[in-house]
Amino acid sequence: MTPSESETSPLAFFFAPELRAWQGRMALPVVFWGYGVTTSVALAMLRATALNAGQLIFQQVLVLSSAAYTIWILVAIWRCAPNTGPFSGTLARWRMVTWGSNTAFVLLFIQIELVLRYARG
Repeated sequence: MTPSESETSPLAFFFAPELRAWQGRMALPVVFWGYGVTTSVALAMLRATALNAGQLIFQQVLVLSSAAYTIWILVAIWRCAPNTGPFSGTLARWRMVTWGSNTAFVLLFIQIELVLRYARG
């Protein structure tokens, strides 16, 4: 596929802002607060709702979705960090290290809990 074909595809058009964030071509505050914090809060609320309703399959889908989203947002913020001042960019990158570590452990423990709940029936 040539670059002009990929740029005009409906999928590329629909996800153009996300692709710009992935490539590091967006403002850091938009990616950090808009995509990072807001989406993370929404995923946490969905997880709480699924947990409260006892929906194991939906919880599993959320774990996998959260893992994929976390990889995307960590890369996007890391790449967008130079688009701001040196202090803010460095701070954002350190936050990504802690955010990534925290999310990895949270998702691991949620997955262990789900496996145990599957095993119990």
